[in-house]
Amino acid sequence: MKRTPSLRAALIGWLALGLLSAVFIAAIATYQRAREEANVLFDYQLQQMAASLTGMPLAANAPPGAPPGADALVVQVWDRNGVQVYLSQPQSRLPQHAQLGFNTVVAETGQWRVFSMLAGQQVVQVAQPMSVRSALAASMALRTIVPLLAVMPFLAIMVWFAIARALRPLDRLARAVGTRSPRVLEPLSDVGLPREVTPLVQALNGLLERLDHALDAQRTFIADAAHELRTPLTAVHLQAQLAQRAATGEERHAAFAELTTGLERATHLVEQLLTLAREEPGVAERPLAPVELGELARSVVGEHAAVASSRGIDLGVTNVADANARFVVNGDAAGLRTLLSNLVDNAVRYTGPVGRVDVSVGATNGSTTLTVRDTGPGIAPAEYPRVFDRFYRAQGATAPGSGLGLAIVRRIADRHRATIELGPGGLRNASDPSNTAHVGGLCVAVHFPAENRPLPQRNG
Repeated sequence: MKRTPSLRAALIGWLALGLLSAVFIAAIATYQRAREEANVLFDYQLQQMAASLTGMPLAANAPPGAPPGADALVVQVWDRNGVQVYLSQPQSRLPQHAQLGFNTVVAETGQWRVFSMLAGQQVVQVAQPMSVRSALAASMALRTIVPLLAVMPFLAIMVWFAIARALRPLDRLARAVGTRSPRVLEPLSDVGLPREVTPLVQALNGLLERLDHALDAQRTFIADAAHELRTPLTAVHLQAQLAQRAATGEERHAAFAELTTGLERATHLVEQLLTLAREEPGVAERPLAPVELGELARSVVGEHAAVASSRGIDLGVTNVADANARFVVNGDAAGLRTLLSNLVDNAVRYTGPVGRVDVSVGATNGSTTLTVRDTGPGIAPAEYPRVFDRFYRAQGATAPGSGLGLAIVRRIADRHRATIELGPGGLRNASDPSNTAHVGGLCVAVHFPAENRPLPQRNG
């Protein structure tokens, strides 16, 4: 596995590179500036030297009183007739013509910086070798940048110390996260942390809170599942023992019938547990695609038609007979089928003979609504918030079940950002002699928001 560099190493590396580049550029700029100023100073020295010689009595080839370090200077003086009357260093060969002002000339000994001026009846010329000037200018420039180079180790130590001190809160935060465990998921403290780290701490606290809730729900789910499975499995075990002890064929047949019923209940419970586990957030989430709710309603009703008919229940689809009416939402087709199948299964289970179950699809207030109504015993309004809890069964429930159907429905609806509304059935029961609206029953309406509708496809 390729290891990425640490934040501390990256910061130190980039800051060191930036400082070195800045110091290098500053040193070059300082060096060039110092050389320019040194050359200006040397030009000024030539000018002052020439001015100081004006009007002095000069003997031929006899050096005047020159300032210290002036031995590198060559002084020439001509009279008005162009006769050289003075040369400070006869061994130095310079051009025998003078051009007033500053000039750079080339002689046998190399380049010279020359300043010439007219003073009365004489022309005074002072020259200096460029090699000497360059050496002196370089020496002055180097002495200028030495302090800048000397401060580099101090800057490096300061960068290392500043980064180490700035990253200390991250080390403390890492140790705090390391102390958390599935049993201890208390939030992290943001006291004493930089503002830049606070969003990270808040995100971690949100994650810890969600993880804590998920673990609590998982522990509760496992405990409830174990409790719910224990009862049917115990019953199956007892029925198996009764079948073994049966003395007659009739007793054995009855025991096996009860055993089969217990196995069906246990199988149904396990299937619902698996379905609920699959609908947990983040578990095998499938991409959403356009789903036509009318076709889905007809398909699910067709799957339950035989069971409803055997119990004398009128199960049908309403409000979707028009072929031109299409109610399409973005969703998981398998999940929505499970949602509607659980609603229809519950309605059929709790609706008595000669009862009625209607499935409808429509649009209300900009949202698409999937509705299941029945003429069963219904649910007391006070229990509406509780019926979506896992393993909760409404008071007075007589039909066999595990209390997971509506919990699965809620989980799938949440994944589709849909809301569930409960209310009375409001259907006319064929068994009601007065043929008035049935006062009982249950209506479950699943409202899909407008943003769940797929975008229209562009033709061409």
